[in-house]
Amino acid sequence: MSMNRRDFMKAAGAVTAMGLFGAPHLALGGGNKKVVIVGGGTGGATAAKYLKMADERIQVTLIEPNAQYYTCYMSNEVLSGERSLESIKHGYAGLKNRGVQIVQAAAEVIDPVAKVVRAGGKDYPFDRCIVAPGIDLLYERIEGYSEAAAAQIPHAWKAGEQTKILRSQLEAMKDGGIVVIAPPPNPFRCPPGPYERASQIAMYLQAHKPKSKVLILDAKQKFSKQGLFIQGWKRLYGYGTDNSLIEWQPGPDAAVVRVDVGTKTVETDFGDEIQADVLNLIPPQRAGKIAQVSDLTDESGWCPVDKKTFESTKHPGIHVIGDACIATKMPKSGYAANSQAKVAAAAVAALLKGAEPGTPAYVNTCYSIVGKDYGISVAAVYRLSEDGKLIAPVKGAGGLTPMDAPDWALAREVQYAHSWYNNIVADIFG
Repeated sequence: MSMNRRDFMKAAGAVTAMGLFGAPHLALGGGNKKVVIVGGGTGGATAAKYLKMADERIQVTLIEPNAQYYTCYMSNEVLSGERSLESIKHGYAGLKNRGVQIVQAAAEVIDPVAKVVRAGGKDYPFDRCIVAPGIDLLYERIEGYSEAAAAQIPHAWKAGEQTKILRSQLEAMKDGGIVVIAPPPNPFRCPPGPYERASQIAMYLQAHKPKSKVLILDAKQKFSKQGLFIQGWKRLYGYGTDNSLIEWQPGPDAAVVRVDVGTKTVETDFGDEIQADVLNLIPPQRAGKIAQVSDLTDESGWCPVDKKTFESTKHPGIHVIGDACIATKMPKSGYAANSQAKVAAAAVAALLKGAEPGTPAYVNTCYSIVGKDYGISVAAVYRLSEDGKLIAPVKGAGGLTPMDAPDWALAREVQYAHSWYNNIVADIFG
């Protein structure tokens, strides 16, 4: 690892401060200025908080249909039984205490000309709008699958009720059953990562249903941290042996193209038919529905943005952050959304004052818990390219868990992962 963790966290803290304001507080000319934020997940909630920190006079309205938010990150631990569903649920009291108006309604459309967001039959005017719509799941890309079918064949890619369904099915499955996970093609929201999910389910099976196995039918030929995952699977779950708890079949041949919901049978692109006892289908994805209906997406299904401010390149005055935006080299992760929200909040605060936004920097860390006392991670600091077209990793900043990491270091990664979770949810919702 080219930078040790202590130095990385120092750099990340510096980047966060620099990416935000360059100072703890700015007395901006934001009085009576209105910012409407669509989506109360990681990106939207972070943006709401940091806008009020920038200038408490900015009128910030957060529109979100759910009273509580379940984090996707750490939801895989619910499947293994290592964490309760309640522990990943968070409310908006902290934001209300900061003066953010919370509107519990679904946004219907964003009008960039009239500068209003319509939600619950009411219009909410804005000077600037920040959109954090998350993802939309393309069920129709898998023949036989649908949103209704997800009640029986869960994707569990939006944490909460779907996580509960998948966990219940794992508990009800007989010993000797097959759990099939079908990861989506790139790009997709991660976490909850499908390979960490396979690991966590294998950990549950090893303890409670050791005759069972996890079969990963992938749409891709490779995946992030692949070498580290496979090494962990070999050490913990017998990967590559006849008794392995995990089997991974790479794409494109293994990609699931059709499902029979009644029998939980899938057909792969190669033509193989496989019947599962528990079936976790994760369909392809695009930017959330509100971004689609509000003409914020391009032909890719994602939202093109100015990488410096996350302002939409299609509609000025509207900023798109998190999973929905095209952030080039940055992954669609919770930490990335948190970092982008701070950059966008700083940019919006400056623009409301009539000032030029500063040069941003961004950070990301992704932890994966492979098993008991066995964690891995990747971390990076990102910088805007000189032409403003690319958000790319800074060479030598961050790093990857070494392949030869000792047991104590792998155990410490799990501790870091849990500490990171506690810190980020406090940063977002506190």
